[in-house]
Amino acid sequence: MSVLDVLQERGFLKQLSHEEEIRNLLEKEKITFYIGFDPTADSLHIGHFIALMVMAHMQRAGHRPIVLLGGGTGMIGDPSGKNEMRKMLTPEFINHNIECFKKQIGKFIDLSEGKAIVANNADWLLNLNYVDMLRSVAVHFSVNRMLAAECFKQRLASENGLSFFEFNYMLMQAYDFYYLHKKYNCIMELGGDDQWSNMIAGVELIRRKDREPAYCMTNALLTNSEGQKMGKTVGGAVWLDPKKTTPYDFYQYWRNIADADVKKCLSLLTFVPMDEVNRLSALEGAEINQAKIVLAYEVTKLVHGQEEADKAKAAAEALFSGGNDMSNVPTVEITETQLGKKLIDVLTEAKIFATKSEGRRLIQQNGLSLGEDKVTDIETLLNVDSFKGAKDILVRKGKKKYYKLVLK
Repeated sequence: MSVLDVLQERGFLKQLSHEEEIRNLLEKEKITFYIGFDPTADSLHIGHFIALMVMAHMQRAGHRPIVLLGGGTGMIGDPSGKNEMRKMLTPEFINHNIECFKKQIGKFIDLSEGKAIVANNADWLLNLNYVDMLRSVAVHFSVNRMLAAECFKQRLASENGLSFFEFNYMLMQAYDFYYLHKKYNCIMELGGDDQWSNMIAGVELIRRKDREPAYCMTNALLTNSEGQKMGKTVGGAVWLDPKKTTPYDFYQYWRNIADADVKKCLSLLTFVPMDEVNRLSALEGAEINQAKIVLAYEVTKLVHGQEEADKAKAAAEALFSGGNDMSNVPTVEITETQLGKKLIDVLTEAKIFATKSEGRRLIQQNGLSLGEDKVTDIETLLNVDSFKGAKDILVRKGKKKYYKLVLK
């Protein structure tokens, strides 16, 4: 089975620029391909997960990945899927994010010598002469074609319109492919399906300018059974950085997905063999929870390592399956100086609530418990009596999120 068959069977593939040529190529040769990541935050989130898994499958099949970090393109920002211009990022912010990305990507991809290349497009884009760029690259682009691209059509129809600043993004991404093709004989770009227009631009630039073969393939975006993007919670995105989304919360996110999304997530986000994926996802009623436990464990192990996955699983079992070991439940230490403060303020400081307004809303909806007691008053104080003689107490947020407050 070729890697294309693997990607197809697991549900990754959406669009291919030259399907028959790509199939023959991947069956007969080992190629160099690339995927780009713009460093717009200091952590990858689960929206990036599928691209990382595609890259891992390709590398396991013997193909060489280029991890392209967008130190240059990040200075502009991709208009795709955005209703207004992105906030301009400083070079310092971008460089910090790039270092964070490298550490996270190394968990999925073997970045050792000869196995992969890590590149930063700031190395060539920031030194480009604008007139030279227009003469050598822009001359190959039709404005009419560009305006017909889905990523631009959406913005042109919006109230904010499309700035000329962002209009250049497609050319820069196309030039990235051209540059990597020249330097590393990279012949394929992979990425999310929302990048199709930008990716095709690079394929066509190489084919027109150098009259050499180039290809692209897009993968499915991570959406649920209702077509909505996955990875959003009340507290924001589900991040791969354990400081932004704890391994326990990460585990619980996958443990609590809808039954209809289990097969897709097992196929796309784990290396569980498809025979087992099919068996697990065919379970019905309460038994589907077995599949969700496998999913949550496998995804958490990939991102955070086996030790953290074991801890998250043990904590979940202690809370929801009658286990006794509470040592792995997410813990927040409370100092004596915090006693006497409003509970909502303490929990917000501890990042249990993303904002105070989230806390107020949860209390008003009877969604917060301290020990065995419902918290019904947003003015409730946290004090020694709250612990009822113990050194710790459980906080339940909503139906399925637990934290242990420990008095130091």
